[in-house]
Amino acid sequence: MTNTTRRGGNTRRSFLASTGAGGLLAGLAAGSPTALFAAPVVAAGARPKAALQPFDLADVELSEGPFLHAQRKTVAYLLSLSPDRMLHNFRVNAGLKPKAPVYGGWESEAQWAEINCHGHTLGHYLSACALAYRSTREPQFKQRIDYIAGELAACQDAAKTGLVCAFPDGAALVAAHLRGDKITGVPWYTLHKVYAGLRDATLLADSTASKAVLIRMADWAVVATRPLTPAQFETMLDTEHGGMNETFADLYLMTGNASYREMAERFSHKAILEPLAAGRDRLDGLHANTQVPKIIGFQRVYEATGNPQYRDAAAFFWKTVALTRSFATGGHGDNEHFFPMADFEQHVFSAKGSETCCQHNMLKLTRALFLQDPQADYADYYERTLYNGILASQDPDSGMVTYFQGARPGYMKLYHTPVDSFWCCTGTGMENHVKHRDSIYFHDDRSLYVNLFVPSSVTWRDKGAVLRQVTTFPDSPTTTLRWSLRRPTELTLQLRHPRWSRTATVLVNGVETVRSNAAGSYVKLARTWRDGDTVELRLAMEVATDHAPAAPDVVAFTYGPIVLAGVFGTKGLAKDADIIVSERKYGEYNATPFTPPMLTGDAGTIAGKVRPGAAPLEFTIASGNQSAVRLVPYHRVAHDRYATYWKVLPGAV
Repeated sequence: MTNTTRRGGNTRRSFLASTGAGGLLAGLAAGSPTALFAAPVVAAGARPKAALQPFDLADVELSEGPFLHAQRKTVAYLLSLSPDRMLHNFRVNAGLKPKAPVYGGWESEAQWAEINCHGHTLGHYLSACALAYRSTREPQFKQRIDYIAGELAACQDAAKTGLVCAFPDGAALVAAHLRGDKITGVPWYTLHKVYAGLRDATLLADSTASKAVLIRMADWAVVATRPLTPAQFETMLDTEHGGMNETFADLYLMTGNASYREMAERFSHKAILEPLAAGRDRLDGLHANTQVPKIIGFQRVYEATGNPQYRDAAAFFWKTVALTRSFATGGHGDNEHFFPMADFEQHVFSAKGSETCCQHNMLKLTRALFLQDPQADYADYYERTLYNGILASQDPDSGMVTYFQGARPGYMKLYHTPVDSFWCCTGTGMENHVKHRDSIYFHDDRSLYVNLFVPSSVTWRDKGAVLRQVTTFPDSPTTTLRWSLRRPTELTLQLRHPRWSRTATVLVNGVETVRSNAAGSYVKLARTWRDGDTVELRLAMEVATDHAPAAPDVVAFTYGPIVLAGVFGTKGLAKDADIIVSERKYGEYNATPFTPPMLTGDAGTIAGKVRPGAAPLEFTIASGNQSAVRLVPYHRVAHDRYATYWKVLPGAV
């Protein structure tokens, strides 16, 4: 094992490549479009062409490992929930009698009327069920999707409008927002979740009922917003509105309806778009997850229109956030807001850092950009955030998920409750762990890209090929791939050589074939493959440190892409400290003072003091009083106090 120090976050900040041409429907959802919209009527010449295509979720299988475990936990949770409870306020607003009591959290009118996010959970739930159905083919998910769509259609019929919503004031809140009145709440943000859920249900579960509700709801929005001038529309967009531009770009690509393309551009917030497209970072102080969905939408609008301004804005935003504003875990922000990186040390130890929704949405953006311009640095960021943000967000015991993943030393992860805390991150958490298979493999006409080292297999139906991946990564920095082929087939296998590995060695059928020193690239194996051929990829993981340039003595330890956390046990934690019922309690639970061990030495060389432990991926480092601090992968910390960042004090270790 070699110890190195990554100065100034060079791994993240070295990516300077610009993005290229976009894709057609590659980013519509996590899988390939299904029969309902398999042949969009949009003229092909009007759209940029994607460099790569994703595999259908149904053509990728997860094998035993942490990602399959996470999927199983989420599948069980999704099936435990009641659609009728999520539909409660939709039926009330339509003048129909609810069939079950409403859930808690932002779904509860009594406690959260000032938020007006009622109904967002149903949209996330539809997306999650669509992803789960496409991934598992469990018929209960399709049944639930069609049942919910049928109930929403009944609401549309009863209210005699295409709008379906669950806000306490119903359609009156939306009407006030359209008039330009000052309102309490974020109606378009919440409606976006419903639009997106119906879209995913249409594309991934072949739900004709969802398609009908979606189109009727989209047509309502076209008519309702038509009287707004461009200036009035832009003013409306000052209020958080999710990814409404993404939804209408998707609808345009799905149907060819030019009204939807116009809506996609009208919903693109020019106050954010224009400085980003010009390469200006004006993010300080902005609410982070208000912005990220807009940027995903910019990318989709580019794919729908070919206007490079949208592409340039999305690419610059990604480079700014992923490479200069992110923590070692791939998360960003403090108390949900971007902060000046010159003040990094003032924010890094907050209990309210790294909102999980932001990580979810940054991965959606990363994937969309990668499909256009398949650079390994996109995949590196995806991997880092997937392990240290998304996989780390789920309680492996209960399946519940985090809101924040702050780095206050000695703090702990707090998880939502099953039925009383339906926050935004509860909703994205429903989606996160039923789409792990969506970014392992990609392809073009002749190449298959292996982006993630996850035990799994992919079926490339057009080629009559199956590629199976066997690995214990990250416990061991190797993976083995085996072809099953009907006949000898000429293909190029593209294996990611991550920037965190100095070298990559490839063996084909046991014989060394390639030795790569080009970290942050792809190793290309072009040959005629035969049934049973095997490929082994050997990488090198090293302990390193990650820090922001403004705070060189505040470091996180990494091992390859894995963030290592100091673990301090559960002493002094309240019995229910691992469960949270209000995200506003972050930083308040177990707020008694906790003094973590101090690390001393030189921040630039302290990685060399880390020693291997007794088990894979476990390490120790001596603290200032010479006691050993145990370091383990952050994504495996569930109920212990922990530290991911350390302020290194001068002195000898």
